Amino acid sequence: MPISRTHNSANRSTVRAVLVGAAMIAATAPAAAEEWSDTSISWSTGSRFAEPFGRTDIGKNIFGFTHVGGYKYGTQVVAADLLLSDKNDLAAGGAEGAQEVYAVYRNTVDFSKVTGQAYKFGAVKGVGGTFGFDFNTKNDGYASKKRMFVFGPTFMMDVPGMLNLSVLLLKESNAPTGVSRYSYKVHPMFEAIWGLPIGGSGLSFEGLAMFIGSKGKDEFGGQTKAETNVTAKLMYDAGPMFGGPKGTLKLGVAYQYWKNKFGNDASLPGNAGSFAKTPMLRAEYHF
Repeated sequence: MPISRTHNSANRSTVRAVLVGAAMIAATAPAAAEEWSDTSISWSTGSRFAEPFGRTDIGKNIFGFTHVGGYKYGTQVVAADLLLSDKNDLAAGGAEGAQEVYAVYRNTVDFSKVTGQAYKFGAVKGVGGTFGFDFNTKNDGYASKKRMFVFGPTFMMDVPGMLNLSVLLLKESNAPTGVSRYSYKVHPMFEAIWGLPIGGSGLSFEGLAMFIGSKGKDEFGGQTKAETNVTAKLMYDAGPMFGGPKGTLKLGVAYQYWKNKFGNDASLPGNAGSFAKTPMLRAEYHF
């Protein structure tokens, strides 16, 4: 059944509303007496994005806002991305490319800061507890409305720069078009986040890797698959080239490897879109 223009317009309104909500979270969450912070806006673009049961040659522009801050007992991250697809990933109604908002909040409580005791062993310099949530909305035919809560331990590794390893439990639900909110099975995720300077070159190797277990049956009764999502970035501190201070303008390239996207089985006939291999250009401005 074709989806009406009214439905498409409502979804666009939802995207705008969630983006405003994410901006409000970003503006208010870091207000808890932060000792340091790094706020940035970013732009990424690529032409080889893919979507489950869709195409593998989707062009997207991604505009992001990220705030990372340290407070008395740990660190917190607020991030919101606006993803704008080209017409290879249509919005409901088929008139334009789809729009998506994806927002994330994470808070890691550093046990050493809370107890005054050191939690060091081997290559681990600290241990914390991480909690937070993800939510999204997208105005395509599926109309994802993901809600996910996360909780688990984080190990802060003793390396130049930053490397955090987390083992998290995920409680996820969704309410796509025509389906009441459906909760998946609680499932695990191993997560690695890193930012590693490359000597004094001005280059840094940064990224996020998530290895996510199966979340059981999906809302349509199909079996989900374990998921691998890795985004790696090579960024150059270009601020001094333009007469600015270090750490303000970063330019670089990124590559995303995403197999069994959102738990969808990429081996199913007609589902090549659940396996994305996407090179990107990226720019960040930090303030």
